[in-house]
Amino acid sequence: MPLTAYDLTGRAAFVTGAASGIGRATAVLLAEAGATVHCADMSEKLLDETRTLIDDAGGTAHTHVVDVSDRERLHAVVAAAVSASGPLHIMAAIAGIMHSSPVLETRDEDLDRVLAVNFKGVLYACQAAARSMIDAGVRGSIITMASGAVDAANPGLLCYGAAKAAVVQLTKTLAAELGPYAIRVNAVAPGWIRTPMTDRHDAGLQQKAEAAMVRLSPLGRVGEPGDIAHAVLHLASDASSFTTGQILRPNGGVAMPW
Repeated sequence: MPLTAYDLTGRAAFVTGAASGIGRATAVLLAEAGATVHCADMSEKLLDETRTLIDDAGGTAHTHVVDVSDRERLHAVVAAAVSASGPLHIMAAIAGIMHSSPVLETRDEDLDRVLAVNFKGVLYACQAAARSMIDAGVRGSIITMASGAVDAANPGLLCYGAAKAAVVQLTKTLAAELGPYAIRVNAVAPGWIRTPMTDRHDAGLQQKAEAAMVRLSPLGRVGEPGDIAHAVLHLASDASSFTTGQILRPNGGVAMPW
């Protein structure tokens, strides 16, 4: 397949979580591939930084301040993006938060907040994008963000892992439902990636955690946001035109499920 299969010129993409980390790297890479990118997140300042990176590289970006757990607001923002740039061809639902607590100490409010952002926020983004694509007759691609946490038991990460497992089920179900419309739905399940989310630990604990991941990886390293952005680009592009309902695992070989 020629490299032009990765060309997104003339297409519109919407990226949640675009203010930093994997979301920012994805927004920048999709723009470099030619897409007009709508960048959504809660921090106007950080979104402006993402837009500057895209502008400086000669791309086209729009920013939208939104909490993805607010269904009405997110759907309104997606509708505004469609009005500005035409039908969406790509949705990358990347926004997420982290919470750590032992199962026996997990409170309702902890679980509710993580599910609201990491699962419901993805669901709302998928719903808005799918409706836009169906209405416009677009052969679109929806990419969700799962996690390596779905493949292993991680003490303290019940809320996060449960939400990401729900994202996997959403991805597969939506792929089955949207296939007749020629809309593909896939998930990316990253391993340990250096992002603001993984930097939440103090320096010493961070170093120990990364060292443990390095030892587990056949590649002997942890990931960078760009590693995941390239996985998203592949799923967003025509290079993956026969791929749907799949979970792509760029994790350095830490997990190798059948």
